[in-house]
Amino acid sequence: MSRRRALGLGGAGAAAVLLGTGAWNAAGAFAAPRAGGLFTLGVASGDPAPDGVVLWTRLASDPFAVDGKGGMPDRPVRVEYEVAVDEGFRGVVRRGSAVATPQLGHSVHPEIHGLAPDREYFYRFRAGDELSPVGRTRTMPAPHSNPRELNFAFASCQAWQDGYFTAYDHIAAEDLDFVVHLGDYLYEYGVRSNRRGVVTDPRFHTETFDLARYRLQYSLYKTEAPLRNAHAMHPFITTFDDHEVENNWAGDLSQADTEPDQDPAVFRKRRADAFQAMYENLPLRRAQMPTGPDIRMHRRLYYGKLADLTMIDTRTYRDDQPCGDGGGVDCADRFDDDRTLLGAAQRDWLVDGFSRSNARWQILGNQAPMGQTDRDPGPAVDVWYDPWDGYVADRNRVLAAAQDRGVRNLVVITGDRHQNYAWDLKRDFADPNSPTVATEFVGTSITSGGDGADMNDDGVKFMAANPHMKFFNAQRGYVRVNVNRERWQSDFRVLPYVQQPGAPVSTRASFVVEDRVPGVQEA
Repeated sequence: MSRRRALGLGGAGAAAVLLGTGAWNAAGAFAAPRAGGLFTLGVASGDPAPDGVVLWTRLASDPFAVDGKGGMPDRPVRVEYEVAVDEGFRGVVRRGSAVATPQLGHSVHPEIHGLAPDREYFYRFRAGDELSPVGRTRTMPAPHSNPRELNFAFASCQAWQDGYFTAYDHIAAEDLDFVVHLGDYLYEYGVRSNRRGVVTDPRFHTETFDLARYRLQYSLYKTEAPLRNAHAMHPFITTFDDHEVENNWAGDLSQADTEPDQDPAVFRKRRADAFQAMYENLPLRRAQMPTGPDIRMHRRLYYGKLADLTMIDTRTYRDDQPCGDGGGVDCADRFDDDRTLLGAAQRDWLVDGFSRSNARWQILGNQAPMGQTDRDPGPAVDVWYDPWDGYVADRNRVLAAAQDRGVRNLVVITGDRHQNYAWDLKRDFADPNSPTVATEFVGTSITSGGDGADMNDDGVKFMAANPHMKFFNAQRGYVRVNVNRERWQSDFRVLPYVQQPGAPVSTRASFVVEDRVPGVQEA
């Protein structure tokens, strides 16, 4: 029996958790809900630990206010919270309050401690006499425990204008320990006509450049009910890729174009505004609060002795893309030993973690594909320069370290590409005899790219040009993962369409990794 069914969270029970809004009466009991107005962006939890989790909400009586202030006053608002072992809040185990300030968009991020490991909890907020929806979360297992299995999903790339967020309703219905979001939570572009067949309000027509506009873009995305439902049902572990700031940015450099942020000082201000809006709208801990344009998103989370999840940042510390970005066949700079995607300090932190870990499975939460993506079935190697193919020395150092330091099982989970891949990671892709040292699963987009297809021209070329690629698919969806002590299984969950609401979900293919056997096998 699943944990969800055991706690009455299947079907109507799940809806009760997501939609329940009751209020605290004088005795602290659950009372009738009041309709209204401050919790329009929902609730969320994130970065679970064995003894707690961070909770999140952002007050916004008018989430589309053009000034980005969410219709809130220029003064602090106290927000209370409760955490309980049951969805009716008869067994409350934590109560407290946090202050939602105008400086952080009236968001709160209370970090809850003292909870039991490997257990489900329910939480809610109150501001004044208004109560939030109820959220569900789960703590990680105890550090020295040996869990039988881990269930999670990973997702990325959700361009609002490209389709409906139906995939998140299906994620909400899955029996998961957490969800990993690998970036492109939003897109910075202005939105006019789109694949939904509507024309949006003029306040969304401009590209996002400043804090008010980034806040408004998050509101557009967060008011999607499926996304709110998934956040309310599962804790999220998040990172960013490029579009949370600007397409293909690198370190202190914006994308090459004619915009004012070609000046690095102007771009750093844009990056600071983007990071602040991201923090305000996601369930991130205090350790991830940005300081101006700087933020630390690389971190580790532990699932007992079964798995370590290492989230990396492939944007902030990288060198500029080689050879003017783009892609091609004749860029010698992509092999330069001094060029880095991770930055030396983060790379050292990553590989040192390989040596310190006692987990059976090492999971690397990565933004853009690590594996080589040759676009030419002929003898030439034609690659994009923005992902790891543009930073070959860094890729080789990381994969060599995994093998040399005796990582038992390294599995990389990746977003960005709007396509599903299952493929082997080679110690050195330039050497045909190089051993397989790890496995990568690349997950498709939630909506980006529109409806998609099972196979397209990219897939035909990629399967012919990349012998390490075992699977390709270009539909929309997410990846569901089950990990136990003997094997890892990735289920590619796909939707037949996203340009209309209500699409069903199905498993297009499943692939496994056996313990101590790097590389993918069809299930």
